[in-house]
Amino acid sequence: MSASVALLFGVHAHQPAGNFPRVLEEAHAHCYRPFLETVYRYPQFRFALHFSGPLLDYLLRQHAADMALLARMVERGQVELFGAGDAEPVLAAIPNRDRLGQIAKLSRKLAARFGHAPEGAWLTERVWEATVVPALVDCGIRYVTVDDYHFLASGKSVAELDGYFTTEEDGRRLDLFPISEALRYRIPFALAEESVAYLEGLAREPGPTAAIYFDDIEKFGIWPETYAWVYEKGWLREFIERVLGSRKITTQTFGEYRDRVRARGVVYLPTTSYIEMNEWTLPARAAHAYADLVEREKRAGSYEVSKAFLRGGIWKNFVSRYPEANWMHKRMLALSERLARLPAAQRTEEMHALLYAAQANDAYWHGLFGGLYLPHLRRAVYAALLELERTLDRLDPRAASQCLDLDLDGIDELFLRNADLQAVVKLDGSAAVLELDAYALAQNFGDTLRRHAEHYHRRVLGGPAAAPQGGGIASAHDRLDLKHDVGAADLEADAAARTLFRDAWVGAQGDLQPLNGYDLRRVDGASVTFGAARGDATLQKEIALSGNRIGVGYRYTGAFDASGNCGFESAIDLAMPSCDGPGAHYLYRDVVAGGLGQPLELEGMSELVLVDNFMGGSLTLRSNPPAALRARPCYTVSQSEGGFEKIMQSVTLTLAWPLDAAHANMDLTLEIRKHPA
Repeated sequence: MSASVALLFGVHAHQPAGNFPRVLEEAHAHCYRPFLETVYRYPQFRFALHFSGPLLDYLLRQHAADMALLARMVERGQVELFGAGDAEPVLAAIPNRDRLGQIAKLSRKLAARFGHAPEGAWLTERVWEATVVPALVDCGIRYVTVDDYHFLASGKSVAELDGYFTTEEDGRRLDLFPISEALRYRIPFALAEESVAYLEGLAREPGPTAAIYFDDIEKFGIWPETYAWVYEKGWLREFIERVLGSRKITTQTFGEYRDRVRARGVVYLPTTSYIEMNEWTLPARAAHAYADLVEREKRAGSYEVSKAFLRGGIWKNFVSRYPEANWMHKRMLALSERLARLPAAQRTEEMHALLYAAQANDAYWHGLFGGLYLPHLRRAVYAALLELERTLDRLDPRAASQCLDLDLDGIDELFLRNADLQAVVKLDGSAAVLELDAYALAQNFGDTLRRHAEHYHRRVLGGPAAAPQGGGIASAHDRLDLKHDVGAADLEADAAARTLFRDAWVGAQGDLQPLNGYDLRRVDGASVTFGAARGDATLQKEIALSGNRIGVGYRYTGAFDASGNCGFESAIDLAMPSCDGPGAHYLYRDVVAGGLGQPLELEGMSELVLVDNFMGGSLTLRSNPPAALRARPCYTVSQSEGGFEKIMQSVTLTLAWPLDAAHANMDLTLEIRKHPA
């Protein structure tokens, strides 16, 4: 028997919930359609394909001809469709009842449209925890793909990873295919000829030997330079033709290979994800140390031996690292629990769809591909959460106030609510609002993101873009492109969260002393009162909801010069869906005063309107007595496959008053309106 290798080729297709329609259309035109049209011409090229549920729904609805092409490839046995959680959740991050529901939902969808329920599944971001095994198996999944790194971290060698292994958890068996990192970095970036030569070099006699590739389809047309490379210059066509023309390579689906070849044995994998993810999960200082260690090992020529033991973080570190992700995650878990407690007769498919949409992974993490830094992705999560919460409140009303430590950080939060609004106040001494929800707009105006220190910041201010190796193109992992001008000031981390009604004393030299000494005095329905003392002077702060308005009142008593301060200010960070786009602007005295991405300064401001046409609503801020107002956009520096970019997270409105008898009583209101359709 001649030496041979079975190529198990798979691609994963996903677009985040909440992504812009133009992005979806561009992805279809530059990736999904040309990929399907190309592989359709080669019936003998067998491969696996996973579409996340929302993307599949979109393509079935908007591009039925392409999905009909896919259906014909499934029918003729060329394509094996993989399942997963429908809304592309990280299964390890959601309750088991929701794992079961999400996996079953996508499997039903695939069976109904393409005639086959999947036996293989894609693990979102290849995040592995043994706890997900029972839900997968109970939903009919028999095998999944994970990185070869997972196996190396359990003590396996690269030479052993030419087939699949079996694991078990709670009496359920699941087979595991190790994805080759070497192939991930070659396909489609190296020359097609070089990639096929590498595959042929894996052929063994007598076999059977497998070369396993499963990665993002977006590498085939959406990543920088890849559309021209893969389609216009013919990389994909050449690769397929060379594979099919090789005497050493056969193509099989994962299911076919598993039916013909026995498992290599039993394995138990540690909790991990792909090797790049394990770096991204670490806080900046730890990530610096980890990256430096990896670089030292590479320079010493020992990295390939030691990398299995150079463990970074795990995916759930994102939730503990970013308070914004943690808060969103715990809000999701709480609503999942509320939904599960409802009588079965009251639970609907629509409610579960909202919950599942809120579990989509993209907005919970940040790396080269994660979307925590993208406001429109977080907004999609909150829109689903708030619509679900509004529905649950109609069926099972909550009290006007509730105090608990929802995010498990050791500090309680106070929830104030009525039928229109919800405000969440952090009881950390700041008496600031961390979440402000308008149910009619399904918008959380507290959905901002502070500027965090990031490992990649040290790369932003220097370093050339990577050059392609061996005649191919550079991977997004190796590129260094700046989409915007970024300076050192843009990379400074915030000292505190960006909240609403965040107060500070103003010194004689304009220096700020954050007011973090508020004590909780009284909760009365949907209102709360705090007090702060400074010498013989006291400051009372009341936050109250009334209809579609949130009011904040300040009452100062005592000698005005006793504090040594000459002023008082309150900062309000507002998450506006249009950000610095053309759909939003300030209205001052019935005149447009600029866009939300522009600076604005007003003296004696008593009323300012923020209009957001994308949201379909507006906010009216009123101050009595009038205040000096300074408005600035807040930007963070993010990384993506397209390069480093500045993204507007919120508009910061700072209101300031002198500290004198005329300003002993100050009242602010935010009125939130939904515009007629």
